[in-house]
Amino acid sequence: MSRICFLSMDVEDAEGFFVYDDMLIPDFNASGYEVETVSWRSTTVNWNDFDHVIVRSPWDYQQAPEAFIACLEAIDASSATLHNPLSLMKWNIEKTYLRELAENDVPIVPTVWADTYSATWFEAQFAALRCDEVVIKPALSANSDDTFRIHQSQAGEFHAKLSELFKDRLLMVQPFLSSVITEGEYSLFYFGGEYSHTLLKQPKAGDFRVQEEHGGRLSAYTPTADMLTACEAALGAMPTDYLYARVDLIRVNGYWAIMELELIEPSLYFNIDPTSPKRFVDVFVSRFGKGH
Repeated sequence: MSRICFLSMDVEDAEGFFVYDDMLIPDFNASGYEVETVSWRSTTVNWNDFDHVIVRSPWDYQQAPEAFIACLEAIDASSATLHNPLSLMKWNIEKTYLRELAENDVPIVPTVWADTYSATWFEAQFAALRCDEVVIKPALSANSDDTFRIHQSQAGEFHAKLSELFKDRLLMVQPFLSSVITEGEYSLFYFGGEYSHTLLKQPKAGDFRVQEEHGGRLSAYTPTADMLTACEAALGAMPTDYLYARVDLIRVNGYWAIMELELIEPSLYFNIDPTSPKRFVDVFVSRFGKGH
């Protein structure tokens, strides 16, 4: 039987996270594939033992990005096929790819960038972004780690913390969008270029983070034509093809903007649409054939 590896995090580190990738295993088994979940931090695994490695839930990679990239490069150098492609994941690992999307006329959330933090620069961004509340975060981040929502009146209280946290570290600042609270954030999922399903994520009362791990509420959603158009513009601006993609959308002043394009380890929320696991496997088999 052909072998697939789901690249993940250490089991003990996954406690508290919601992982739905096991929902794929019955359909992969039925298509002739044996599936094993392996930590990207493993030092004993032989990647040549697998036919395919699908990056799924290594949600601690931002703690050691260079080691994570080295792991992906080792997989790519083996006989296993890596999904998504290594070049695409390297393009996606820092959120500077958003600048490329904007250069290709894809609407993104207004964003400013800096190579390191300074109090003077940060305080100037409220005027630059024409808002009194911003979100500041690393350009390489996941799970809302090191992400702060800050009102202009509180900026001085954060200078010491942000100066230490973002010393010589690429960061980004965006206006805080009230639509995160009033409406929510949408995730649209695509497998092999085909639309699959949509998720509406809304934060719990008093929070702005929409992830399940932070108490976010999740529900299925039927996207409108203009949502699909915005997503397809972003996907069309990517440098290479993909097996899976998640496009995070938010409403900005009446138009749809890309918050993020998730191409490395997005949760694909197979629990939201019970037909989506088979859809994923069918796309995989149509590209790479059944196992043996």
